[in-house]
Amino acid sequence: MSFNVGGQAVIEGVMIRSAEKVSTAVRRIDGTILVKNEGFIPLVKRRKYLDIPLLRGAISFFEMLLLGIKTLNFSAEVAARDAEEDLPGKPRKSNSDFKGLFSFTLMLTAAAALGLGILVFFFTPLAITSLLRIEKGALLFNIVAGIIRMAMFILYVFVISKFNELKRIFEYHGAEHKSIYAYEAGQELTVSNARSYSTKHPRCGTSFILIVALFAIFTYSISDTVFGIIAGKPPVLWERFLLHFSLLPFVAGGSYELLKLSGKTRNHPVTAFLIQPGLWLQRITTKEPDDGKLEVALCALRQALGKEAPGSVIFDGDLKSVRIANESVRK
Repeated sequence: MSFNVGGQAVIEGVMIRSAEKVSTAVRRIDGTILVKNEGFIPLVKRRKYLDIPLLRGAISFFEMLLLGIKTLNFSAEVAARDAEEDLPGKPRKSNSDFKGLFSFTLMLTAAAALGLGILVFFFTPLAITSLLRIEKGALLFNIVAGIIRMAMFILYVFVISKFNELKRIFEYHGAEHKSIYAYEAGQELTVSNARSYSTKHPRCGTSFILIVALFAIFTYSISDTVFGIIAGKPPVLWERFLLHFSLLPFVAGGSYELLKLSGKTRNHPVTAFLIQPGLWLQRITTKEPDDGKLEVALCALRQALGKEAPGSVIFDGDLKSVRIANESVRK
């Protein structure tokens, strides 16, 4: 398995990351495909002294998180600008004013969403498990908390999948997987070639949810045990929350190392067993895309690989409306 090409779905588009480049392709309201290209070399490759186990994983995890937020910001900005331009009789803001206002609003929204996510998926499972009065058994406590956390996450994904707006993102997610399958098979990057592949990909982050959950249970069980030995008592709720939260970089780093190892042993029965729950979850997080969404994903992939993407418009820093009629990649 190669980690050189990966990506994610964004609003009305797809982001693809290659070894040294990130390309985000977004379908505009006029039907054109806008592509934003950026050079990207991971920090651990630019600073070799950081390329050590666990540390490189933690750095890479947060680097990918920030990159994902940045590309979502861009796609949301394009969608918002298109929506504003499509309103008849409404005066348009200048691009600089619009970008500044939108970025500030999105930053506040992202901060609120992050805080809510920590509360719901991190603190709440600990609180529920504490109510069960099993604080003394570190392993049992963290197994129960881990199960509750996974159940809450799966329920959350299932609920949001019912919203029509998010169904389109899940379709772009499926398009991303199909395009990467075609690339990995060495085929020409066309819609007709990508169309036949599955929307479920074993290298998708959701495929490793069980690996991450098990490593978190292992880590937090040890930390709670050590705390109990030092303090002479098991941690109370707020102590456990702060302890677990402080260990998130370690969990991220360890999970990253396990993901790299599992990538090299993807055909091993144990690895296949561990990624299977994530493949089941992709039945929710990916949907079958139409050819238009495959076009967008293939544009992003072509650009990330340094190839031409006919029919696309390269982002020049200004979200002015571009209306052209070029040849598309549909064949």
